[in-house]
Amino acid sequence: MSEEEKFPVEISPVYEGERIRKGDMHVELGGPDVTYKWELVQAKSMDEVEDGKVNIVGPDLNELEEGKSYPYGVLVEVAGAQVEKDLESVIERRIHDFSNYVEGYMHLNQRYDIWCRISKKAFKKGLNSFKWIGKALIRLFKAELPFIEKMQVTFYTDPEKVKELHEFALKVYEARDARTRGIRDEDVDTFYSCVLCQSFAPQHVCIITPNRVSLCGAINWFDARAAARVDPKGPVIPVPKGECLDPIKGEYTGANECVEKRSLGANKRFYLYSAFGYPHTSCGCFETILFYIPEVDGFGCVDRGFKGPTVNGLPFSTLATQVGGGIQTEGFLGLGIEYYRSSKFMQADGGWNRVVWIASTLRKRIEDAIPAELKDKIATEKEASTIEELEKFLVEKGHPLAEKIKERKAALAAEEAKAAEAAPPTVTPTVTPTVPMEGVVAAPSFGGIKIVFSGAKIKVGKLTVVVEGGKS
Repeated sequence: MSEEEKFPVEISPVYEGERIRKGDMHVELGGPDVTYKWELVQAKSMDEVEDGKVNIVGPDLNELEEGKSYPYGVLVEVAGAQVEKDLESVIERRIHDFSNYVEGYMHLNQRYDIWCRISKKAFKKGLNSFKWIGKALIRLFKAELPFIEKMQVTFYTDPEKVKELHEFALKVYEARDARTRGIRDEDVDTFYSCVLCQSFAPQHVCIITPNRVSLCGAINWFDARAAARVDPKGPVIPVPKGECLDPIKGEYTGANECVEKRSLGANKRFYLYSAFGYPHTSCGCFETILFYIPEVDGFGCVDRGFKGPTVNGLPFSTLATQVGGGIQTEGFLGLGIEYYRSSKFMQADGGWNRVVWIASTLRKRIEDAIPAELKDKIATEKEASTIEELEKFLVEKGHPLAEKIKERKAALAAEEAKAAEAAPPTVTPTVTPTVPMEGVVAAPSFGGIKIVFSGAKIKVGKLTVVVEGGKS
């Protein structure tokens, strides 16, 4: 590489996990304030890819206004004798990995949820064009995944093109997700595990099965199988599922052994189909959050696109602090959207019969997964924005939890009535009119003095206290 082509910033795994705060960013690409953002990998024939080429459709980094957020799309096209459709999502998920090797370039999430930032410091050092990010990705991918023989990258910042290709990307994601709906965990003897996100959540381990997509939503069982085959030393490895200890909760000896080993002992057991006991951990890339609502003994669900507070008053960002970091927190789970369509969705906890509230933004995306008999019995923020409104809605609609809610409220009312009966009668104090008080109060012989006025209003003109010895 010639002198003028040297990277202006460092490229190293040491920058994985780098966070760029808002005050330190030059620009933001995608993220929560932007509607259209995506990244996509497409397998192509050898003659369709110009190896090493980086395209920019729309303004380059040095043409974007500092401090602003922009629509953002990244298209990676790969070719090679071993490159196949099954590998697209696997390569796609590694964009997150390799992007974070670039000093001053923060990459979070995946698919239609990407959130990237360029730091002011890196921009001043020369990271002022997407060509540098593209060149870094091409070099890293080809070094780490040698089955990629040719690769080109296109960055989109033109709002209309980002929006146009967003629709195409969604169709590709949906086609990938649909492949696993015909097989079950019982049909295979191998699960898979991914630790791609351990740079952000060191003790998180993802277990991927036919019935449970990765919580980032980017890797299903077929994708994981392909990844383990072509990159055996990579973040995705096969997991012999071993003995089934509990078919309802989804506990397998092989998964437990993998979790303990890859989390370095931080976690030892996983229930794949439950939010309680030993729930699956989360990193920070989950597509949605499932959270327990104790007042109604049910679950709420929310996605990243929901901007307001959930029914318990907490927004997605606050709930995320309870879910992420690779810690097992009962009642809180990070989930991939495809898991809502799984036949084993939360089966140990009652499945869909336990879901009481879904953010409207998420409901649009999983409407087909909701059982027909529950469609009008699960609230969104439009029907219930508080717990009180939710309780009323569930009872009126005859939700499967309605009877329990009524029983609970009746029990609480009975307890309150019982407590009121047991309480001592209220004594109304006697009020004494204002009385002038004059004279001398003598101290008792033991040298102390105690004056107690109960239920009286006293007006004192003069008070003289004489203690032993005659001093006043």
